[in-house]
Amino acid sequence: MAADRRIVIENCSIATVDAHDTEYPSGYVVIAGNRIESLGAGRAPDGLENVDRRIDATGHLVTPGLVNTHHHYYQWITRGLATDHNLFNWLVALYPTWARIDEHMVYAAAQGSLAMMARGGVTTAMDHHYVFPAGSGDLSGAIIRAARETGVRFTLARGSMDRSEKDGGLPPDFAVETLEGALAATEATVKEHHDSSFGAMTQVAVAPCSPFSVSTELLREGAELARRLGVRLHTHGSETVEEEQFCKELFGMGPTDYFESTGWLGEDVWMAHCVHMNDSDIAAFARTKTGVAHCPSSNARLAAGIARVPDMLAAGVPVGLGVDGTASNESGELHTELRNALLINRLGVHREAALNARQALRLGTHGGAQVLGRAAETGSLEAGKLADLVLWKLDTLAHASIADPVTALVFGAAAPVTASFVNGRQIVEDSRLLHVDEDAIARSTREQAQRLARIAAQG
Repeated sequence: MAADRRIVIENCSIATVDAHDTEYPSGYVVIAGNRIESLGAGRAPDGLENVDRRIDATGHLVTPGLVNTHHHYYQWITRGLATDHNLFNWLVALYPTWARIDEHMVYAAAQGSLAMMARGGVTTAMDHHYVFPAGSGDLSGAIIRAARETGVRFTLARGSMDRSEKDGGLPPDFAVETLEGALAATEATVKEHHDSSFGAMTQVAVAPCSPFSVSTELLREGAELARRLGVRLHTHGSETVEEEQFCKELFGMGPTDYFESTGWLGEDVWMAHCVHMNDSDIAAFARTKTGVAHCPSSNARLAAGIARVPDMLAAGVPVGLGVDGTASNESGELHTELRNALLINRLGVHREAALNARQALRLGTHGGAQVLGRAAETGSLEAGKLADLVLWKLDTLAHASIADPVTALVFGAAAPVTASFVNGRQIVEDSRLLHVDEDAIARSTREQAQRLARIAAQG
C-alpha cells in the first residue's frame, strides 16, 4: 500500500493502551500506509485525501492487536493427549512423539496455530521451536512461511536441546542436537531470516529450550551468540517446583541464580512461565528488566501453579501474555488469556486486587510488545506506530448489557473480530482469515496429526 493511501475507522470506542491509558468513548483512527496517522475523539478530520476505505465501526471497540509472547506451534498436531499429567510427566509422555515430526507436519501445525491466533485478534505472534530431529527438513523455514502467508508480524525463537536422557535430561537421545550443531544452525537461521528494521515482519531470537533439556555450555554460548548478532534471547524459566529442585540438585542454585550465572538476565531476555519466583527472583528480573511471558491457561492445564504477576508488575518487570503450546492449551487462542490471566491471578494472595480489566488488556498488547522488544513500533494505538489493530464487535447479545467496552472484552465472552489489520493490511474479516483457507488448514492439520500418530506408534 502506498504511504499516501488511507483507511478511516470511525464511530468506535477506542482503548489506546498508551502510557496514559487514553480512551475515547467514540472516536476515529486514520491509517496511512502501514502507520497510524492520527486518532482521537469524535469524527475523523475533514478533507482527508486518498481515502480508499471508510469503516463505520459503530458497536465496536478498537484496540492494539494482541501480542503473543510464547508458543510451540508444532504441538497443534498432538492436542488432547496426556491431559492429566504435570509438566515433567507430560514431557516424558510426548517427547517420543514430538521427536518424529518433519517439515510437512511442522508447516501444517504452524498454519493451524497461526490461524487460531490471528482470527482471534493476534497481530504479532512468536513461536519457540526447539525440536529438530535429524533429517526432518527446513523446520524454521516452514514456520516462517506459514506466518508470512497468514499475514502476522512474527518472531521465531529458534530453540535447541542438547541434554538428553543419557545426560540426565528429559528428551530422548535421538531428539536433541549437538552443542556445536545447535549453535551453528541458530546462527544460520538468524542470518537468513532476521530483519532488524522498523516494522520488520520477521525477526529471530536465540532460544535454548530449558535448564532440564540444555547444557550450561549451550545456555552460555547461546547468550554470547545472541548478543554478538544483536538479537533477543528466550527460554523457559521457573515453571514448576520440580524445575527448581532439578536446578538445585544439578547446579547447586535455583533457576534465576543459574540463569544469571550463564548470562541469561537482561533487557534483551524474556522467559516463559516464571511461576515459582521468590522475592529475590522478582527483584533480579526487575533490576535487569528481564521479561516474562505469562501463560495462565497452560500453567493451570499442567498444574504448575499461579505466577506472581501482580508482584512482578509492581516491581517493574515487563510482562506479556502467551498461549503456550497447543498440547497444553488446546484452545490455541490468546484473547481468552486476557480473561484467564485476570481470573487466575485473583485466586492468588492479592485476590480481587490482583488485576483489573485494563491491566489484563495491557498485558496482551503493550506488555507483549515490550517483552518482544517492539514497544516502539506496536502494542499501543499512537500516531506514528504501526497500524496493527483489531475491531472487536461488542453490540451482540454476548455483551449487550455491559456498558464499559474494555470490561466487556476482558470479562465477557470471547468477542468476535470484525476486522484485524497488520501493517495497515487487513488479515481478518468477520472472524475469518482473508489470505489463507481455514478449511484447508483444518484438513491438513488433521491429516498430519494422524500421520504423526501412525509413525509414533511404529516406534
